Amino acid sequence: MFNYRGRMPAVGRFVALAFVLSSCLALTDSAVRAPLYATVEASAPTPAGWTQFCSTYPSECDVTPSLPRDIVLGDTASDDLARVNRWVNHTIRPESDMDHYNVIQWWRYPDDGAGACHSYALLKRRLLMQAGWPREALLMTVVREDFGRGEGHAVLTVKTDRGEFILDNLTDEIRLWSNTTYRYFRRQSQADPNAWVRLDDVRSDIVTAAAAAR
Repeated sequence: MFNYRGRMPAVGRFVALAFVLSSCLALTDSAVRAPLYATVEASAPTPAGWTQFCSTYPSECDVTPSLPRDIVLGDTASDDLARVNRWVNHTIRPESDMDHYNVIQWWRYPDDGAGACHSYALLKRRLLMQAGWPREALLMTVVREDFGRGEGHAVLTVKTDRGEFILDNLTDEIRLWSNTTYRYFRRQSQADPNAWVRLDDVRSDIVTAAAAAR
């Protein structure tokens, strides 16, 4: 159905993909939840990238706070999530912001078919929202590779009743947060996409303790 390796269509045509997915979704309020992947602290500074994104696409950030919601992740929704992740990964051409725009970082949609990690995550978020998935369950997330020793990276967290899954431009596999090698630092608040919360990744303590015991 989708040409994963073809050229990226114009932004307006993304709605066709969203329409195909729109009949497959079930939602739940926050009553049914899997444990959070990290301790969520009160607040964190808004990443410069999100501020830039809101300046470029002000209508997308002009939203009111709402109640958190998670996805009920049935088989059909899981398949659709994998389809979106794979389609974006195979359609967008990877290119750093410095090479693309001659700036260190600029969060924006890959409207011309190329972008950095945050552009992949933003497009996945947009497609899922166009398909009816709640923004409260689709959270831009800032991580570091290899438990904090590597480079900064942006992924999309999808909060579900079966746990918190990561959509990543570096792999077509949709993984639980605990099956990645990332250190989680901050992400969007479920209640307000313009507010960010700090994450305390408890796995880092486990890794440190294991290393000390060797």
